[in-house]
Amino acid sequence: MKRILAAILTLTLAFTLFAAIPSLPAKAEGETVTINVYNWGQYIGIGEEDTIDVNAEFTKRTGIQVNYTTYDSNETLLTKLETGGSSYDIIIPSDYMIERLIKKDMLEKLNFDNIPNYQYIDEQYKNTPYDPNNEYSVPYTYGTVGIIYNTKYVTKTVDSWNILWDEDYKDKILTFDNPRDLFAIAEFLLGIDVNTTSEADYQKCYDKLLEQKPLVQQYVMDQIFDAMINESAWIAPYYAGDFVTMHEDNPDLAFCYPKEGFNFFIDAICIPKGCEHKAEAEAYINFLCDPEISGQNMDAIGYATPIPEAKEYLSEEFANSEVVYFDEATAAKSKMFSDLPDETFQLMNDYWSKLKVEGSGYTLYIIIGAVIAAVIVAVVIMRVRKKKLYE
Repeated sequence: MKRILAAILTLTLAFTLFAAIPSLPAKAEGETVTINVYNWGQYIGIGEEDTIDVNAEFTKRTGIQVNYTTYDSNETLLTKLETGGSSYDIIIPSDYMIERLIKKDMLEKLNFDNIPNYQYIDEQYKNTPYDPNNEYSVPYTYGTVGIIYNTKYVTKTVDSWNILWDEDYKDKILTFDNPRDLFAIAEFLLGIDVNTTSEADYQKCYDKLLEQKPLVQQYVMDQIFDAMINESAWIAPYYAGDFVTMHEDNPDLAFCYPKEGFNFFIDAICIPKGCEHKAEAEAYINFLCDPEISGQNMDAIGYATPIPEAKEYLSEEFANSEVVYFDEATAAKSKMFSDLPDETFQLMNDYWSKLKVEGSGYTLYIIIGAVIAAVIVAVVIMRVRKKKLYE
């Protein structure tokens, strides 16, 4: 009897999922549609360690193939979209970048008739500041930034961003390789609004980050996984969801929400302007919003789902994680990024570029190169003069 009931439940679930997939445009016989998905690294279930392979399951259910590539920051994504050369059907930017893309008219409005699973998105993640009318995006995950550290080596109390400036951990500190997240750390530490437009504020943050630079082993994004798991680095700011994944591989790692405050973000699924397969892209969005798929996907990547019903499909440990599903007191310390005016956006990027070069050794190389060039020129001149003397 149990087997019969299980079979009935399985068939019922399969029918429900099938019914939730919107109809797609008719294709010519033998034609295969491939959508191009551009997402963050380490940000979708790929079938490792008995987790769901999201893209393979989508293809199995719809027949639509997925060409999947990754980026490591919102700024990389923006540059790729602005320079062209690639056609994406799906992108998953963060809140402030979605706001920027909307202003630049770089996103398609979504047809929610093709995304019936949008009904499962929690109301608190709708009507957001970056997409107030719910026209361009569907939440994928939400999360926070904090400090990851190795308890074997970091013996001091970790409750502040100040730990990233501690000389006792020189050459064992990693930090963000993108300007928005990196400057936010200095802004929180200095008590500056993370959405400031003041040039004086960015100068202060630059000075603070320059002060830290001699202590930093490297600026990283996805490289953080190997460095922290293998203990070549001991302390780093990064995303809470990724900490969960790292902690599974190295139980000595711990996570802290700094007392000065930290970033809260929503990453959402969008369709770039002029995509080639909009209906198929919307089918993909709908698929990602299925509670079972979202739950299994989030269980694989360690991030929080904006779909309450998806928690049913999470492991008990993950569903009860206080790092991922934080309380109201913790949330009260967080702050969302807003899009910055173009001139402020450029100012921050200019300071970021200057920071990467300043004190990195490039200046010394330039000086040495100039001296060598001067010596070569002097030698050539001397030889020319000697030649003329003996002629």
